[in-house]
Amino acid sequence: MKGDFRVHEVLNSLLADELTAVNQYMVHAEMCDNWGYSKLSKSIEKRAIDEMKHAEKLIGRIIFLEGIPIVSKLNDVHIGSDVTKMYERDHNAEEGAIKSYNAGIVVCGEAKDFATREILEDILKDEDAHIDTIETIEDEIGHMGIQVFLSTQLG
Repeated sequence: MKGDFRVHEVLNSLLADELTAVNQYMVHAEMCDNWGYSKLSKSIEKRAIDEMKHAEKLIGRIIFLEGIPIVSKLNDVHIGSDVTKMYERDHNAEEGAIKSYNAGIVVCGEAKDFATREILEDILKDEDAHIDTIETIEDEIGHMGIQVFLSTQLG
C-alpha cells in the first residue's frame, strides 16, 4: 500500500529520533554500569530497548507503506558526564520525542492514515511513561540529594 509522502517523512524523522535515543540511552546505561550503579543501568537499558522496539514498529510501517526506512540518519546524541546531566539530557530527548509524535499524529490525521496514527499514539503512550519515570528520578535526586540517591542504585 503506497503511503502519503508526508507520512513517510514523519515516520523517517521519528525513526531518526528513536535510533538516536537508543544510542544515547545505551551509552548512559553502560556508564552507570561501569560506575557500579547496576539498578540505574538496568532501568536505562530497559528504556533503550523500548526505543528499539519503537524503531522496529516504525521500520515495519515504513516498509508496509512502500517507503524506504532511513536508518543511517541520527540526530545529535547528548551524553551526560554524570547521572544528573544524563537525566537532564534524557528528559530533553523524551520531551522532543513527545512533541514530534504529537505533530506526527496530526500529519497522519490530515493524510487520513488512521492506522499509522494509531501506531504513533501507542508509541506516544510509552514516551509519556518514559518522561514520567525520568521526572520521578529527577524528583528523587532533588529530594534525597545525588549522593544518597546513587547509594540506592548500587548492585
